[in-house]
Amino acid sequence: MRILDLIEWVSPTGDEIVARVPQEGSGDIRLGSQLVVRENQVAVFFRDGKVADMFTAGRYTIETANIPILINLLGLAFDGKSPFRAEVYFVNMRTFTDMKFGTKEPIVYRDKEFGMVRLRAFGTYTMRVQDPRLFVNQIVATKGLFHSDEIKDFLRDVIIARLADLLGERMKSILDLPAVYDEIGLELKERVMKDFEAIGLYMVNMYINAITPPEEVQKAIDERTSMAAIGDLDSYTKFKAARALEEAAKGGEGGEGGSAGAGLGMGAGIGMGMGMAGVIAETMRGGGKGGPAPTQPSAPSPVKCPTCGADVPPGAKFCPSCGTKMPEPSKCPACGADVPPGAKFCPSCGAKLGEPSKCPKCGADVPPGSKFCPSCGEKLE
Repeated sequence: MRILDLIEWVSPTGDEIVARVPQEGSGDIRLGSQLVVRENQVAVFFRDGKVADMFTAGRYTIETANIPILINLLGLAFDGKSPFRAEVYFVNMRTFTDMKFGTKEPIVYRDKEFGMVRLRAFGTYTMRVQDPRLFVNQIVATKGLFHSDEIKDFLRDVIIARLADLLGERMKSILDLPAVYDEIGLELKERVMKDFEAIGLYMVNMYINAITPPEEVQKAIDERTSMAAIGDLDSYTKFKAARALEEAAKGGEGGEGGSAGAGLGMGAGIGMGMGMAGVIAETMRGGGKGGPAPTQPSAPSPVKCPTCGADVPPGAKFCPSCGTKMPEPSKCPACGADVPPGAKFCPSCGAKLGEPSKCPKCGADVPPGSKFCPSCGEKLE
């Protein structure tokens, strides 16, 4: 039988929250044994699974006066001379920093600018043990060593659950979120504090690092910003057409296609110059009627956005005005031609098309084959 004459624990890495002495079973302790508790530590005595006495930083000689609860648990059979069995849990009371959290999967929210959007959130927080007895009983149990990594997943799930509720109540547009990261962090800290206190922890600080949409929504935001800088849809379309011609001219240079590429490049330059000149002249005239504009090649007619009714360039996946994702054109079952959303007859062969189904939530028309309602975002069976 090994007597624990000196009871102490030194953290090798600083990442351990709790260490048990001995790590397995109970230790033999006698009156007169020395207990050393270092700064930022608390030592908690347990016997038969019950919490006994607790010691803060300092050096102690174990005697009946400073372990009254433990002596009471030992009962009348303890004569004060024989060793007694107990476990000592050393709890690291320092503040644990750089604790990270983030969403595993995007969370869907309603945005006033872009409709239904999926968001990811990331941040950091700092925490420490507030109630050593409660933390050991609720979380550590009989483990010999408990690291901070072992509780990160649990705390992350708690934080994300509270953040999801908070954003659902507060969010109006993702464009406004970066300005209120600090406020969101403070309110989130208040909401998770009760969850932390229930297991003996205390959250010191909470920081929101980023709340971001997926890549396709970011591209829609970039397109919208570009349009705002140019001014209007007509100018934007002409600009994109000129850029496409310029890129085509570059691709035709070299080899036998050199002269053709040069000709195309010249044509692109002339076309772009004429197009931009028309835009500038129209702007200078303030929208008034001027002389006849240079003849432009006819372009495919724009389609209408189902949400805001704005013109959308053919082939665009998102509305440049509101960011709504455009529905994919359906196919005519008779001839296979593309059919615009809502059409009752095929524009190519005249075949009658099926009536669109209704959304069970909002009653809006839903194109055949849709998985989500284009009006309210409800998932369809």
